[in-house]
Amino acid sequence: MSDPDTNLADLLARTAAQRPDAVAFIDAASGASTTWGNLDSAVDSMAHGLRRHGLEPGDRVALLLGNRLEFVASYVAVLRAGLVALPLNTAYTEAEATDLLTRSGARLVIAEESTEAVAEAACAAAGAELAVVGDPSYDALVRSGARADARVGGSEPTDPESLAVLLFTSGTSGPSRGAMLSHRALLANIEQLRRIDPEPMTADDVVLLVLPLFHVYALNAALGMALATGAQCVLVPKFSVLGSLDLIEQYGVTNVPAAPQVFVAWSQVPDIDHRLAGVRTLISGAAALSPAVFEVYAERVGRAVWEGYGLTECAPVVSSTMVGGRAKPGCVGAPLPGLEVRLVDEGGEPADAEDPGEIWVRGPNLFSGYWPDGVDGPDAEGWYATGDVAYADEDGDLHLVDRRRDLIIVSGFNVYPFEVETVIVGHPDVLEVAVIGVPDEQTGETVKAVVVPRPGATLAREQVAARCEQRLARFKCPTIIEIVDALPHSATGKIAKARLRDEA
Repeated sequence: MSDPDTNLADLLARTAAQRPDAVAFIDAASGASTTWGNLDSAVDSMAHGLRRHGLEPGDRVALLLGNRLEFVASYVAVLRAGLVALPLNTAYTEAEATDLLTRSGARLVIAEESTEAVAEAACAAAGAELAVVGDPSYDALVRSGARADARVGGSEPTDPESLAVLLFTSGTSGPSRGAMLSHRALLANIEQLRRIDPEPMTADDVVLLVLPLFHVYALNAALGMALATGAQCVLVPKFSVLGSLDLIEQYGVTNVPAAPQVFVAWSQVPDIDHRLAGVRTLISGAAALSPAVFEVYAERVGRAVWEGYGLTECAPVVSSTMVGGRAKPGCVGAPLPGLEVRLVDEGGEPADAEDPGEIWVRGPNLFSGYWPDGVDGPDAEGWYATGDVAYADEDGDLHLVDRRRDLIIVSGFNVYPFEVETVIVGHPDVLEVAVIGVPDEQTGETVKAVVVPRPGATLAREQVAARCEQRLARFKCPTIIEIVDALPHSATGKIAKARLRDEA
């Protein structure tokens, strides 16, 4: 029996030894590709280069890169060298990047041409070094490592509790916080996913990686799983509705982990059933998929969209409908094998059957607290309160109600935005909706709905109001209804409600 992996980079070494000549990653933008064996060698060279450059175990290396081969190689090399990866959103401004580089104490930033200007200014302000893909600064890291004689991978045992990845949360309820993910947490979540029967990803799969790799969903649930299974990945730097479908057909994609916005966009394509004919597995995460879109795939495509729930602090997956093999609209499934979940009421007691409760999680995939001191991590018994509210159905599957912080309180009554959104998005002319609370002198807060009509549809505020009045208690009905062309979204497709609140 082989020794257990202690560094996430061990996954690559193992897969490269098993299938060195198989194609591992394809860069859809350039058409370049690499095999598992060549990737492992490149990672070794870069890991050596990073260490020879003067970086020490525990130093933070920021990645300001899109979905490309260099992201994969740099990320795994950083981990193999005993350093800490700090993936950054490629859309960050100079101020945002400077803030995170300063707070993390990052020593090096690896950027690309499109992010070079932001990275250069942020590095100057934060006192970090910069290496840019395609420039001598980046090439030097690889060349200096290639001259080394010994391999980094496996040369020294890694403490699985050591910090591997630092991911700053979106900060929708305050300043962003850096979730500290150890090698243990990342490896545990991959192992939990692989214990689902059948496995969500296998060596036979060709995976469309359109999710941004700087987000934990893509970073571990997709990329991490590919490193573990040997699945081939097609790296897509920018989502295009028809372009992504062309790539699926061109490369014979069989597995698509994506955010709801991808599935919403594809649902508008007339021949979507033919375009996805060769895809075996469709997985949606990062936000709730509307029941109407779910039904499009069930009825027109003839394939279930498997949904899941997770968060950065859990590395990231907590539950999936794949666990029980029951795809249901509005459901995020059962907890992964080896992970405990309980629903807790506002008094800290177990929630009554079928009543909503806050999701508490316990398992080896949990983070080590927030940067830099590990505060606000799991409690003494290993439980972490997620802040998300859900109820369990008769099968034990979870249904998300909302974020506790998104709760709207109208005259002392709780209003869960998701409930109101579900009613509104059920209207045949509604494409998307976001419900938020806004201040009100009489009731404390009132409900506001921001609605996007389907293309070509004519939707009046009165239609939305009438639907809500028929299906919701009066205090839950929106008093403000705004019809807009589009909603703001995060990089993974979540509706950016913080921006809507700021504009309200």
